[in-house]
Amino acid sequence: MAKIIHDREACIGCGTCAAVCSKHWKMDSDGKSRLIGAKKVGKNEELEVKAIECNQDAAEACPVNCIHIEDGGKRKI
Repeated sequence: MAKIIHDREACIGCGTCAAVCSKHWKMDSDGKSRLIGAKKVGKNEELEVKAIECNQDAAEACPVNCIHIEDGGKRKI
């Protein structure tokens, strides 16, 4: 399984992740993005997924690189 990690404090609220991957991302009332179904782990949000799907597109499009993907215990993005 892969893990999607969102450093929400670093998020600037540009909305790119929600635009390219609305299945997993939405904009919250505070203007920052939220990883749908994620658990809070420290300052991050984390979600384990079977398939990375559009999350890779979201991570690559993020202008502040606050979305990370780990697969097999290794950070991909």
